[in-house]
Amino acid sequence: MVSITGKLEVDVEIKSDAKKYWQNIRESHTLFPKICSDLYKSIEVLEGDGRSAGSVRLVTYADGTPLVTFSKEKAEVFDDEKMAMGYSIVEGELKEYFNKFEAHFTVCPNEKGTEGCLVKWWCDFEKTSHEIPDPCAIQEFTVKNLKEVDDYTLKQA
Repeated sequence: MVSITGKLEVDVEIKSDAKKYWQNIRESHTLFPKICSDLYKSIEVLEGDGRSAGSVRLVTYADGTPLVTFSKEKAEVFDDEKMAMGYSIVEGELKEYFNKFEAHFTVCPNEKGTEGCLVKWWCDFEKTSHEIPDPCAIQEFTVKNLKEVDDYTLKQA
């Protein structure tokens, strides 16, 4: 029997410096629609500053994005020191499929003297029914997004 709750995890190797990469992630509400226009139409900060826990953002996805046109997400964790972020989906089409959807990621610097970093991403979810597949498409979307931010960060150097 398929579980109604679950977790997906992925580690993404990034070529960029961890701190520079995190700075771009921090600015995701303005940066993602510019550098990932194939994924996002806009990200509007509705509450807070977009860079701290409690902030609420309205994400409008690009035309052709499967399943969703928008989502409203609340930042649950935003830690500059640990380069960590976590958010939950509070509105949007994803709520039709998931009673709970929380995603988290952490930017982990590589060993001293080596370039690049590792982004650890995971999501915890509870499906609205057993027929709903695990959110692998969201995981793939996120990996593509993280790699596009890496490409952009490398071009900034």
